[in-house]
Amino acid sequence: MRVLGIDPGLTRCGVGVVDVAPNRTATLVDVTVLRSSPELPLEQRLLLLSRGLEEMMDRHKPAFVAIERVFAQHNVRTVMGTAQISGVALLLAAQRGLTVTLHTPSEVKAAITGYGSADKAQVGAMVARVLGLSEVPKPADAADALALAICHAWRTGASGGTLPTADGLAGGALTPAQAAWRAAERGAAASAVPRRLKR
Repeated sequence: MRVLGIDPGLTRCGVGVVDVAPNRTATLVDVTVLRSSPELPLEQRLLLLSRGLEEMMDRHKPAFVAIERVFAQHNVRTVMGTAQISGVALLLAAQRGLTVTLHTPSEVKAAITGYGSADKAQVGAMVARVLGLSEVPKPADAADALALAICHAWRTGASGGTLPTADGLAGGALTPAQAAWRAAERGAAASAVPRRLKR
């Protein structure tokens, strides 16, 4: 299955496309960050970003679209811009008959790393590991968009694999990448324990 993930933003909008096999193996198809200048009128910024989103949707023809759910923030201007471009993305997907799912940041973090409170660096590192990339996609908006796409396939079981359990992982099983990540995290935690506490 092919999923297009969107990390909405008015200045930077991450768009990532991945193919996910029934065994939950994910492959990078394309990733980009669409940009619009704060100096442009709002309507021109939305038009510019919409054209980029249209181009990605029409070129890659995803089966599903995953968008990060907008939450209220202290910066009203930021959340308004995020909500506006999310609305544009929803409209474009609907025009193409695509199914859209909104995922919260914690859902994405839990699906990708196994930890709902993982930071951006951890999410980026895991995205690179899952996709077999030599480096983390940059800027962070690109990695976040790919994480959204992977999360959607894994959480919904839409790739043909097992359905997700309460912890957000399909069938409750870790992918090899997630298992390696958790092992590394445990190793780092163990090495941080003072020697006098080790038995």
